[in-house]
Amino acid sequence: MKKIFQTLLILSFFPAFAQLQIADVFTDNMMLQREKPIRVWGAGNPGEKIRVNFLDETAKTSVKTDSSWQVVLKKHKATTKPNSLVVQSFQEKIIIKNIIIGDVWLLIGQSNMEWPMQAEMHYEEAKKEAKNRNLRFFNPNYIGKNFYGSAYDKHQLKNLSNNILFQKTKWEESDSSSFKNMSAVGYYFGRDIISAENIPIGLINLAIGGAPAETFIDAEALIKNKKFSSKVNGNWLENDALPVWIRERGMQNIGHSQGTNNHAYKPGFAFKTGIKPILKMPIKGILWYQGESNAQELARVKEYPELQKLMIKDYRKQWKNKNLAFYWVQLSSIDTTNYDSHFWPEFRNGQRRLLGEMDHVGMAVSSDVGNKNDIHPRNKKAVGKRLARWALKNEYGKDIIVSGPLPQKAEYKNGNIIVEFKYTGKGLQTLDGKAVRGFSIDGKTELTGEIKDKKIVFPSAEKPEYIYYNWQPYTIGNLGNSEGLPASTFKMEVIESD
Repeated sequence: MKKIFQTLLILSFFPAFAQLQIADVFTDNMMLQREKPIRVWGAGNPGEKIRVNFLDETAKTSVKTDSSWQVVLKKHKATTKPNSLVVQSFQEKIIIKNIIIGDVWLLIGQSNMEWPMQAEMHYEEAKKEAKNRNLRFFNPNYIGKNFYGSAYDKHQLKNLSNNILFQKTKWEESDSSSFKNMSAVGYYFGRDIISAENIPIGLINLAIGGAPAETFIDAEALIKNKKFSSKVNGNWLENDALPVWIRERGMQNIGHSQGTNNHAYKPGFAFKTGIKPILKMPIKGILWYQGESNAQELARVKEYPELQKLMIKDYRKQWKNKNLAFYWVQLSSIDTTNYDSHFWPEFRNGQRRLLGEMDHVGMAVSSDVGNKNDIHPRNKKAVGKRLARWALKNEYGKDIIVSGPLPQKAEYKNGNIIVEFKYTGKGLQTLDGKAVRGFSIDGKTELTGEIKDKKIVFPSAEKPEYIYYNWQPYTIGNLGNSEGLPASTFKMEVIESD
């Protein structure tokens, strides 16, 4: 039974039978990952002989009984020279043109990752430099995009019932026209990498507005995890282990349907329909901007670091790359009068703590560019550039400061609370030139402190249990480093110094 299901799943990723086909991610203008074996795959008639040509190499295979085929070509260095990939059977030929080789990054998350350049605050300025044939993107639409609380129609429901979430698209070169729909975070990230390294960058954007983390995690990984197996129990629309908001939206979209409960927010569905079909394609790393849909309930907030850790481990396992880079954006800031953001400080702190629990990860702080009245801050330039710092340091070997200040320890000594930081550059400073603010010992009452190189000293008559920074949904803190990068929200235990 399992073998039959796997065969059906493979076939669902390709149109049915008869003609020679190549996987949807292979289109003109595409980017291939440098210095990794190149896998090319598709579908055809069982037994049919297939020949694949790329650069100076030819590979041959035959279509399997399940109608799938695959070849593996040798790895290549980065090149900006356009090349063609030719796939042939006895009667048919597919030619994929204008392929270059560089680094491919996967973009996933929800609407703040999806947010397009044309709605970003620096769009008009960026448009002047948008033309760059070495920056390419693959940006498929998905079923339900911009439908919000409306009921899906028969066509949408049919696609979902057939496990189709992402619609066919083509790779595009960046120019002043095409880049307007490109992920703004991805654009600024890619532009900085190209500028620093002169390596072509390809961006695959599978972000989904409003999506919970659970949809991007393989359902099998959730099932096998004792903490999270309940998330795939029964009908997801009625499952209390999932965020309330996403279940309500799901009911609005598909609750009237008797044919399917598939939806972009269903646990494992974005993975099954978007990530799994490209697992054979090597990538350089992953950029993740998600959390708003998992941050409205305390139970969901507390479990999130472990949920994200499961996701990262599973992606590395499935891509067969234990060091696969995974960089995320810490939630921004918004006032509670405009959004249910009461638990955001706790959520941001959980994202920060995860940094110290895994290797080959990084986090871009974004609370300083939040919008008090809007869940979608328009300054994606700062976010993309901060993510690029992590990649430039860890993946490309640049000697740069990757982050704003992160706390290393907090101690009570001689009547003072002393907080020490890393990533200070040439020293701590305030971003507005005023006295440091945003610290407290109860999450509310402001502390007065003094910056001393890599530390901040706060006079205190007693040792508090914790010290907090930016412990508000809409942050007021102004701590940064010499690079102008903001400090992360944190809650840290204060220890007694000997």
